[in-house]
Amino acid sequence: MDFVRNFPFMSIILSLFSGPLSSVLNAKWAKRLNTAVITAVGIMSAAVLIYVLGTGEPYVYMMGHFPAPWGNEIRVGVLEAFMALFFCVIMLLSMMGGSAERQKELEESKQNLYYIMVDLLLCSLLALVYTNDLFTAYVFVEINTISACGLIMIRQNGRTIEAAVRYMIMSLLGSGLLLLGICFLYDLTGHLLMSNIKEQVQILAASGEYHIPLIVSLGLMSVGLAIKSALYPFHTWLPDAYGYSTISSAAILSSLVSKGYIFLLIKIFYRVIGFDFVGESKVIHVLYVFGIIGMIMGSVSAIREDKIRRMIAYSSVAQIGYIYMGFGLGTAEGVLASMYHVISHSATKSLLFVAASGLTDASGNSRHFRDLTGAGYRNRLAGAAFTVGSLSMVGMPIFSGFISKLLFARAAFGHEYKMLPTLIALAVSTILNAVYFMKTVIRIYTPAEHPAEMAQGRKITVKEQPTKSVALVFFILLNLLLGLSSEPVTRLIRQGLDMFG
Repeated sequence: MDFVRNFPFMSIILSLFSGPLSSVLNAKWAKRLNTAVITAVGIMSAAVLIYVLGTGEPYVYMMGHFPAPWGNEIRVGVLEAFMALFFCVIMLLSMMGGSAERQKELEESKQNLYYIMVDLLLCSLLALVYTNDLFTAYVFVEINTISACGLIMIRQNGRTIEAAVRYMIMSLLGSGLLLLGICFLYDLTGHLLMSNIKEQVQILAASGEYHIPLIVSLGLMSVGLAIKSALYPFHTWLPDAYGYSTISSAAILSSLVSKGYIFLLIKIFYRVIGFDFVGESKVIHVLYVFGIIGMIMGSVSAIREDKIRRMIAYSSVAQIGYIYMGFGLGTAEGVLASMYHVISHSATKSLLFVAASGLTDASGNSRHFRDLTGAGYRNRLAGAAFTVGSLSMVGMPIFSGFISKLLFARAAFGHEYKMLPTLIALAVSTILNAVYFMKTVIRIYTPAEHPAEMAQGRKITVKEQPTKSVALVFFILLNLLLGLSSEPVTRLIRQGLDMFG
């Protein structure tokens, strides 16, 4: 067996054990360990991606070399390896972008605890990407939830503790529904391994036996993961969690945590239930309706906000709506568009949060729009980065967001019932995106006229914030790369989804 086949399991174990090790290290060495682990996992993920692309076939890694049902399995294909690599890139840049703020906002005695949460979060994301066992996925969903709560509340001010409690309540509701769906599915099929469950589901679907329980199980798992990924109207925890946590936490939560749950849902659609059965079910219509509503209501809430980070947070509600709307189309092209938007949104949302922190640094640490007047001149790199992220969210050509909306529109064409509502929702949402993002861009590039506005701001150069500047530059390049070279990415996604089946 080629040694590279061990890398996915080694990545999970490495990130898992780096957490407890960080607990006995001081803040400086815990940070170094965290950076080294994310980098090492990213390198191993890149090697796995190259290997799977070379073979053209997915492979199964049996832990302990025991077959199911006694052993546990990892299944690795093109999409899994690519997502693991992409998650590592986004996490590393998000940690770099918020490095200075973490040192200021967190007590030194708690900084190593922060890195424990990040290590465990990386471990859980990798497990959700690679696992071929449904109950193992549930276990790591809970680890992901606990780690996310830690990242939210580690500042321990009133707003973050309240946000963490809200997140825990909603997340436990989603976890409970997910677990009920898994239990029903286990009762129907007698298996927890994804490939074995799919074989039994196909037999039941062909015979018409237990059709209603299968639909109920699919609905419970879909709604449970939708709640956990903040689909409207289950998003009430999100604005405070993103708006008042550390910059790194906001970037990681918005870009990675919810995307891990969405990726698991895609695996359930393709590898557990079978996409043909999912497409014929009514569950897909429910996700479509809530996705459309989320696209509009998230944007309306963002327009009404007067703080930049909460505005970006509400924008995430709208973007999650896009993803579920794509699922709701019930076609392979719709899932392709949603999967690309997962990638596009992850890269862009982290960029926006890190850029927003640079703008607030240049505005007396104020997050109110009125104090951000002229901030794009006081911190030129942050202003340029925020403009790039905003244009991407609106859907301007050459940026990644344009490709996402183009793929959604293409997926909707020819659909008997959903083409017109989808195109209308895309148009309305794009207009609303332009209202609040372009309003912000205009604000940061409007020269401050009153002395009071100029007094609270200060100019920030690249040399003052070297790690944040490097992160912003790479985020901008990543966004342009996804916008200008989308064909290789869509090809990878398509090939990965075919391997799922």
